[in-house]
Amino acid sequence: MTSAVNSGVWIRRYRPAPEAAVRLLCLPHAGGSASYYHPMAQALAPGAEVLAAQYPGRQDRYAEPPVESIAGLVERIVEAVGGDDDRPLALFGHSMGAVVAYESALRLEAAGRAPVRLFVSGRRAPSSDRDGRSLHRASDAELIDAVRRLDGTDRQVFEDEELVQLVLPALRADYTALETYVPRPGARLACPVTVLTGDADPVTPVAQARAWADHTDGPTELCVFPGGHFYLNDRPGEIVDVVRRHLGL
Repeated sequence: MTSAVNSGVWIRRYRPAPEAAVRLLCLPHAGGSASYYHPMAQALAPGAEVLAAQYPGRQDRYAEPPVESIAGLVERIVEAVGGDDDRPLALFGHSMGAVVAYESALRLEAAGRAPVRLFVSGRRAPSSDRDGRSLHRASDAELIDAVRRLDGTDRQVFEDEELVQLVLPALRADYTALETYVPRPGARLACPVTVLTGDADPVTPVAQARAWADHTDGPTELCVFPGGHFYLNDRPGEIVDVVRRHLGL
């Protein structure tokens, strides 16, 4: 492992599993943190070692300025994962994390370190029409309201003004990264892709989730679950089962 992974600055390992045959790198949603994937790490160990990215500007990295571009996040995350662990690596990203995972997979493939599978959750394909939102330029109240309506953040956070002021810089930076992201024309993966989404997701129509098939030369599978944007909060066991099946655990 590289020193970046061991130091836990960008990558967290809640259940170290050096004996695991495969690693799973998990990328959080906008406003999210590495701890979101703690339950997945517990569920998959010791068969898979879960690595969870911790973006700056949140939790124990509150004092660091958040990153405002997908490219900036990808550069540091790929560097932190390192190239001196030859175990197979898969990637899992939800919402904004799906974009970070996709771009990380492209970069890893270009470096000859292709992931064995990409799991993208709750995010329309890069080739799909943009939704036209500019929440990163919205007022604090509008941004918070939009996030609240996705129903993925503890509502108590929004009732504590001190907490709101702590999370806003990272949240706005994440939406800036996501809404200014422009995919590279013609970029395609070689690895298989598993697409997961909720059937009532207000920002990810199933048809636009299905379009991830246009971004890889490998096989794709679409898994649709009952629920909204954070459908996976209500059915963690089913999501873990999908990951286990595709990683051969």
